[in-house]
Amino acid sequence: MAKFDRYDQGTPSWIEHTSADPQASKEFYGQVFGWDFEESTMTGDDGQDLGSYSIAKLGDDRVAGLGPVMDGAQPSSWGVYLAADDVDDAVAKAQQAGGQVLAEPMDVPDQGRMAWVADPTGAPVGLWQDKGFAGCQRANEHATLIWNELETPDLDRAAPFYGAVLGLTTETIEMPGSPEPYVMLNANGRSVAGLTPPPAPDVPAHWNVSFNVDDVDAAVAHASELGATTITPAFDVEGVGRLAVLQDPQGASFVLMQNPPDGAQG
Repeated sequence: MAKFDRYDQGTPSWIEHTSADPQASKEFYGQVFGWDFEESTMTGDDGQDLGSYSIAKLGDDRVAGLGPVMDGAQPSSWGVYLAADDVDDAVAKAQQAGGQVLAEPMDVPDQGRMAWVADPTGAPVGLWQDKGFAGCQRANEHATLIWNELETPDLDRAAPFYGAVLGLTTETIEMPGSPEPYVMLNANGRSVAGLTPPPAPDVPAHWNVSFNVDDVDAAVAHASELGATTITPAFDVEGVGRLAVLQDPQGASFVLMQNPPDGAQG
């Protein structure tokens, strides 16, 4: 069991599902992953009530957040927060590097400071400064976050942005069975996320979320019974594991990832 109480700058530290029907989303993910939920209320810097917010928990540990969309036209989605030592500094650097500010820095009382920006290719990403709430307390095990990828049509524009804003470096590796190399984003020499082209030209740049499961095929079948749609059927990646891409009943896509058998890890 991997537990976390801090994250290096640039590391995905928190994931958040925003939904037009948060209650339905909680019911779906609660059944798929066995999560329980702790309810709270979001407030802004000025004390404004921003609505309810649910912390998904596995046992006693935080693993994700679920909340309402802020705009009725906004689709349901999974979002990613990257740890930042200083959110205000990161936002300033994001603007200098060609990014767009989507939500100005704001304090979350007793928890942290946050902002949302879009990178130069249009992918929204959250920035989170820990002031009492580091993020996911468990990861890399069944029913928790295991990996994040930035899907973008322009890797050459995206990669330098994350370097300028958060100090991330890139590393290109060969993937077994793939004609294209894979680009890793590294923080302090450790791989924390991947960069890859989108599966189709009409897919906008976005960060995706991958959850570890013990059995991908069983998880896909269970999620399908609960109303999920399969975008990409389960497939094997040598040295990585078995993956599938699903869309939940509210329209948010996510990835399921099963570790490779012992001894097959690349």
